[in-house]
Amino acid sequence: MLYVLVAVAGVLGAICRYLIGVLIPSQGFPIATLLINLTGCFLLAIVMRYIARLPHVSSNMVTVMGTGFVGSYTTFSTFSLESIQLIERQLYMTALLYIGASLIGGLLFTWLGFVCSERLLSRKEANANAR
Repeated sequence: MLYVLVAVAGVLGAICRYLIGVLIPSQGFPIATLLINLTGCFLLAIVMRYIARLPHVSSNMVTVMGTGFVGSYTTFSTFSLESIQLIERQLYMTALLYIGASLIGGLLFTWLGFVCSERLLSRKEANANAR
């Protein structure tokens, strides 16, 4: 059953990725892929740092969300392909900006996900202690 849930979440993640790509057309700079990957970094951090710590969420559900949805939503292969295409078109500065924004941005968005998760957990704990 876990495999089916991961597959369904994967389909949903792929659909979301496709729709964002359609809604944000790339004109020289692959902004859609960058946004997809940055939001995916943030989402995966939330799943792994916040949702995984919730007592009513099973490890299987974390797998469904992280591997299924986020795994198919984000795309390292498209990032790599677009980077090489920019280099082949001799758009070196654009490629460098894209690669740098993807790497540094990915780390930053993951860190932001961790920070938000810790704040949410602290708030949840404070509310539980106040009762």
